[in-house]
Amino acid sequence: MKTGPRNLITDVEGLHVGNADDGSVKSGVTVLAADRPITTSVHVMGGAPGTRETDLLAPDKLVPAVDALVLSGGSALGLDAASGVANALRAAGIGFDVAGQKVPIVPAAILFDLLNGGDKDWDENPYSALGASAWRARGKTFALGTAGVGVGATAGLLKGGLGSASAILDNGVTVGALVAVNAYGAVTPDEVAHFWAAPWEQGNEFGGLGLVPAGSGTDVSLLGGRTPAQNTTIGVIATNASLDKAQCQRLAVAAHDGFARAVVPSHTPFDGDLIFAASTKELKIENHQDEIVALGHAAATVMARAIARGIWEAQVLPGDFAPTFRSYYGI
Repeated sequence: MKTGPRNLITDVEGLHVGNADDGSVKSGVTVLAADRPITTSVHVMGGAPGTRETDLLAPDKLVPAVDALVLSGGSALGLDAASGVANALRAAGIGFDVAGQKVPIVPAAILFDLLNGGDKDWDENPYSALGASAWRARGKTFALGTAGVGVGATAGLLKGGLGSASAILDNGVTVGALVAVNAYGAVTPDEVAHFWAAPWEQGNEFGGLGLVPAGSGTDVSLLGGRTPAQNTTIGVIATNASLDKAQCQRLAVAAHDGFARAVVPSHTPFDGDLIFAASTKELKIENHQDEIVALGHAAATVMARAIARGIWEAQVLPGDFAPTFRSYYGI
């Protein structure tokens, strides 16, 4: 398994990502868009999710594909980002056709970043405009770390961030992950400059720091002190393999193993951990057991790598409450 040429989710042909953020608010939005509607499902494992239009992603629901996916800060207020994206899509003539009316399908998930020191005393909710800006900024390359939805994120006692990674399997299938890390849990052991995701690192994509030393652990009691539901890791796993909605849902389930490999603890009652899974249907694969298992394994490993990359790429901003991984460890 090797990385794609960009080591980003956009190595899946036909996908584009855009970021928009507001430094004074310390929050932002990231949008995944595509050349054409993408087959999508979702799986939620956290106890405190915030979502829009996720029910229609169930395999038994009518809508066959979506036009964009939104990851936003702002807690429930950030769900307005999807409205901005939907309005921009409709203006461009994109959407599910209902007797000539275009209805953009834009599922969204949010994370909590309202207590990170940014100015949240706005006169008008900024997320609709941020969503539209992120969609307009879409491209094949995009910033990681302190960018888009990752601007105000935290992870344990460190700054969180936006991460992405990709892999190409021997059969030509490409798998990519996009993730906003705002977790209750920690991405590193206590006081050790290593990532839990280290066994799956490709090259030096998050520092090449090596494996976690034997006997290391995370003292969960040190992570407390925050109000419940201030967290959430939200992401997208995408592939060019031709999958239906039910298979996408199973891919999302498998990708959650990447959360557990990279964040300790994960899927807590205080996190809204959620993964969208999307297929561009570019490459037909045989529905053999070994290929399906390999696809799920790739989804989990790519997601774990993306989480560590998001933390590794985080940058220091004025007024930050939490240090970045590199500033904390002096790297």
